[in-house]
Amino acid sequence: MVRKVEGRIIAVALLATMLWSCEEQKEHIAAPIYERDSVSVMTTYGVNTLISDSGVIKYKIVTERWDVNTVKNPSRWSFEKGVFFEQFDEQLHTVAHIQADTAWYYDQKRLWHLRGRVCIRNNDGLHYESEELFYDGIRHELYSNVFSRVTTPERTMEGTYFLSDENLRHYTVSNSKGAFSREDMTGEKTDEEETKDPKDTIKVEPYVRPQTQKHRRIAP
Repeated sequence: MVRKVEGRIIAVALLATMLWSCEEQKEHIAAPIYERDSVSVMTTYGVNTLISDSGVIKYKIVTERWDVNTVKNPSRWSFEKGVFFEQFDEQLHTVAHIQADTAWYYDQKRLWHLRGRVCIRNNDGLHYESEELFYDGIRHELYSNVFSRVTTPERTMEGTYFLSDENLRHYTVSNSKGAFSREDMTGEKTDEEETKDPKDTIKVEPYVRPQTQKHRRIAP
């Protein structure tokens, strides 16, 4: 008789424990996505499209993936699977080809940021290589603060700072080194060079581009 009572007590205790455990269970639900979260409003795969600037077609973009995010600060387009550009003049003639492993476009600032194996080739025979390059769509200039190499049919220039107009006709390479012809070093020109218009201008000078944004100093 005692064993039967003990068995019933144990059974009741187990049943109460199970009921209490069921009441305490919580449903596992992911946190909601709020407006301030970094979620792309558009993701497009296999992109081959034209991009205009001030109503004029400037580029053809080819990329594996294109993300548009308007909630990040600043808002941006992201090309994290690599990107290839074909640049056009006002008559829609191809003037240059540009490629990079990764790119971001900050639409409010009209600023392009290219990273990783950046390469540019234009119709004048210029070849630019670097690991990082910016294009300021407001100032219409290209610049880089890392090692860059510029190769033309006449010379090769290397330096840690690069600044150029958007057509790569007039550019500056600072802290530079490279191979020059005798005419480059002495200032002399051949008869053929004197009859030709210069297609590029190189200035070798210790210049550092000022920061466009000042960072607040954090006290120790």
